[in-house]
Amino acid sequence: MAAESNVRNVASGLSERMRVADAGDQAFTLLLGDRIAPEVVDTVSALDRQISALQQAGGLPGLIETVPSFCSLTVIYDPLQTSRQHLLAALEQLPPADRLGSRSASRLWRLPVCYEGDCGPDLEATAAALGIGVEALIDQHRQAEYRVYTLGFLPGFPFMGDLPPALQLPRRTEPRLRVAAGSVAIAGALTAIYPSESPGGWHLLGQCAVPLFDPARPQPSLLQPGDRVCFTAVSAAEHGRLQQAAKARTLDVARFAEAEVAS
Repeated sequence: MAAESNVRNVASGLSERMRVADAGDQAFTLLLGDRIAPEVVDTVSALDRQISALQQAGGLPGLIETVPSFCSLTVIYDPLQTSRQHLLAALEQLPPADRLGSRSASRLWRLPVCYEGDCGPDLEATAAALGIGVEALIDQHRQAEYRVYTLGFLPGFPFMGDLPPALQLPRRTEPRLRVAAGSVAIAGALTAIYPSESPGGWHLLGQCAVPLFDPARPQPSLLQPGDRVCFTAVSAAEHGRLQQAAKARTLDVARFAEAEVAS
């Protein structure tokens, strides 16, 4: 088990103290909560922004990068330039996250999803497991608005929540060796889109033709933590047209996003 210690409240509006877990000789993890919840993610994001601003101002020499997750923030540093103790001392001077006001600006994405035919190979089995009809499953999935909690697993893979309670169920007992890029899936309280082909154990409900990760873009990951996502059902024919445009690199991904607003 990772060694843990307590430090004074750095940026947590959830409690008076946070835990610090060792992660080797050049990293440590700030544990800010123990559940997936908007307020915990807000605290992680606020602390991440604070550290980034301090680093840009030259206040954290030796800091390499930070890696946010649902409930924690990992700080990676060069031990030849700084130390865990020095970085923690610097972070102790940051104001609590609950004094920062609103979250950073986010975008609302309306992404097209085809739920027809082979695009949703698990639709019938998932509906049966939930005890609802296929159309009810599709309607509930696309009518919800989701928040991008974090990115991980694959470059650009968005973990989004929260699913309506009626749609929540565990992952598949037998993961697939190959899940197609663009697959829209659910597991637990989350929904996601696979940005590239990979193994996976989520329940596949549909397909999205909008590329989620493109190294040629100034910001390779289309979705960012804090963004909001709604799904719009499209026909198989329209999905095919979008796929062709994406393959030809003529698909304007900006058309699926609304202007950034402070959330």
